[in-house]
Amino acid sequence: MGRMSGNDSGSRGGAAALAGLDWSRAHRTPIQMRYGDIDAMGHLNNAVYVQYLETSRVILMRDLGVREQDDHSVIARLELDYRREVRWGQAVEVESLVERVGRTSWTVASRLLADGEPSAYARTVQVRVDADHRPEPLPERVRSAFAPLLVVPSGGVPG
Repeated sequence: MGRMSGNDSGSRGGAAALAGLDWSRAHRTPIQMRYGDIDAMGHLNNAVYVQYLETSRVILMRDLGVREQDDHSVIARLELDYRREVRWGQAVEVESLVERVGRTSWTVASRLLADGEPSAYARTVQVRVDADHRPEPLPERVRSAFAPLLVVPSGGVPG
């Protein structure tokens, strides 16, 4: 199928900006593709990408040692740029970096790889909420857990 064209004009530059990140420090989540994930056209259904991203975020938080009680969050924004199709039998992996940590929210930049080739780029903004679903500040222990995965801008300082 080759490269899909898409609009790379996002608030932080879309897929083009994400493609330029240093992914060598990314958290990696292998994904077990299921036959039911494939649509009638023989490739990964577009909605399944979102499920794979969710699975990778849950595993990311676990691997960072963020306890379930410290991760009361909702997705406030999801950007997803499809770049190449994913076909049945390919090895799928999601790589994730923390692009930004705010007072109540954090942004995860992800790329989905199929047989080692980038197939989609995504950005999700999670907001920590209280029992009434109002934003609340991130605890310092959660902020600290993100440090190893913070995107390092070209100037060399994470943020």
